[in-house]
Amino acid sequence: MTTALAHRVWSGVDYYDMWVDLAPGATDLELCDAIHAYLGELQCRGAIEGFTLARRKFGFSPPGWGEFHIRVNVTGAAQLDEAFSQVATRADPIEGLHRAVYSRVANYKSAYYRDFPDPVRRKEAP
Repeated sequence: MTTALAHRVWSGVDYYDMWVDLAPGATDLELCDAIHAYLGELQCRGAIEGFTLARRKFGFSPPGWGEFHIRVNVTGAAQLDEAFSQVATRADPIEGLHRAVYSRVANYKSAYYRDFPDPVRRKEAP
């Protein structure tokens, strides 16, 4: 591996990752539409930088991980906290969009990751 690939420049993005399954009675396309409406609204408000939605392929994943993977990109914990604050108001229109997602999911799991290495990371002297 070349040095350029081994020491990627930090992009300044953190990742709020979620894994979910469909709730009984929910359809995959309903969930997809609901996620795009909800997270699209948060993105338009500047509460998140962006998001992706992926579906497990060929059944490959560690045991217990959901069929769907949602990744929310934020500039850091402060932006994620602001997004949570907007959702926590439970006021429409965001509450209705949020409800449309969580009513269609089961087995929710989440994690919070960052690009690495961080720009403040010091390398030890040889």
